[in-house]
Amino acid sequence: MDRNPSPPPPGRDQEEEEVAGGDCIGSTVYSKHWLFGVLSGLIQIVSPENTKSNSDDEEQQTELDEEMENEICRVWDMSMDEDVALFLQEFNAPDIFMGVLAKSKCPRLREICVGILGNMACFQEICVSLSSDKNLGQVLLHCLYDSDPPTLLETSRLLLTCLSQAEVASVWVERIREHSAIYDSICFIMSSSTNVDLLVKVGEVVDKLFDLDEKLMLEWVRNGATQPLDQPQEESEEQPVFRLVPCILEAAKQVRSENPEWLDVYMHILQLLTTVDDGIQAIVHCPDTGKDIWNLLFDLVCHEFCQSDDPPIILQEQKTVLASVFSVLSAIYASQTEQEYLKIEKDLPLIDSLIRVLQNMEQCQKKPENSTESNTGETKKTDLTQDDFHLKILKDILCEFLSNIFQALTKETVAQGVKEGQLSKQKCSSAFQNLLPFYSPVVEDFIKILHEVDKALADDLEKSFPSLKVQT
Repeated sequence: MDRNPSPPPPGRDQEEEEVAGGDCIGSTVYSKHWLFGVLSGLIQIVSPENTKSNSDDEEQQTELDEEMENEICRVWDMSMDEDVALFLQEFNAPDIFMGVLAKSKCPRLREICVGILGNMACFQEICVSLSSDKNLGQVLLHCLYDSDPPTLLETSRLLLTCLSQAEVASVWVERIREHSAIYDSICFIMSSSTNVDLLVKVGEVVDKLFDLDEKLMLEWVRNGATQPLDQPQEESEEQPVFRLVPCILEAAKQVRSENPEWLDVYMHILQLLTTVDDGIQAIVHCPDTGKDIWNLLFDLVCHEFCQSDDPPIILQEQKTVLASVFSVLSAIYASQTEQEYLKIEKDLPLIDSLIRVLQNMEQCQKKPENSTESNTGETKKTDLTQDDFHLKILKDILCEFLSNIFQALTKETVAQGVKEGQLSKQKCSSAFQNLLPFYSPVVEDFIKILHEVDKALADDLEKSFPSLKVQT
């Protein structure tokens, strides 16, 4: 890892002696004897004699000897090798690390031990073995209550690795469900941390959990609903009631302040919430939060992502986050149109953004046809198919949202859009090209309003789309 450079490797003479003596771990040049020594040192650190200390020793317990830190960091680096990870498993190293996590007060030592377990869990056989250990599972989940950001980061990485293994994912989901305090801990991290690396990793864990188990998602959405929405939290002297959606919003704001491109995971969490009624209600029934989410997403699509001065190909990088953002905006728009923050004057900038993304999509889909490289045609066809799949999802979301906005347009708003250029002939043509024929009634109603505002423009559009003239 970037912040944990390995100390210098052993000298060549030492390595040759170890190889000659059959001291190597698997096919590596790492020494079994050396590793035994490091693990024995760890055992000594958490031995009963060392853990019984007075107040004078407590400060020393929170610090890690530089030589020991270097050696354990080397084990951390080594554990990315499968032979080393398997050897650690056979030597019952996870039990040693569990002892450290249960007894040590040293943040750096705890971080490294969780990091080593996280590397080991990347290998399926070891992941299954680690996941089957209930005691280890309890200790690791307890690490989510830690106050040390690096330890929290490594714990989140380990959990995400386990949740990504189909064979053991359900085990971890159930454990997390049984530990209700994990909800509070994760919400606290999302609402208060300024460590963007940690926020992104915790977001990935939440996203994976919700993707795996809708029931857990609903439980977490309803957790904060135990307190009436109109009751101020200040009235109670007890622990604050965390509501999931405001915590997600705070994390998203913090992530955006450092790098908007990392917002993907939090936008997808919000999108998952909108797939269930309770999730949508949690967003729109809390006026301040609903307004803040709407304004954040509105600003992202109108001023951040896929802008007019960006090359069309930028859509390939932003298609997944745009799909999530527009999906959430569309869900809020469709479910709570009476809210003050959804005033009609915001429709025109949204229309402009929606059409701009659709226009860029057309450019992206045309580009491969102009390629002069024919010898890689099969590979490009595969890539294009995958791109088309994600772009189609985005297009479906855009068209549904655009049709809902078109249905809400008044004569005054259409006149303003024509005047300001959001509803120019070119942009209307792009919109119609994507909305027809599936949303024909919506387009036909829009043309009727446009006839009253700018008959010449309406006539021109009817000439370009003959199927509309019969209906008007």
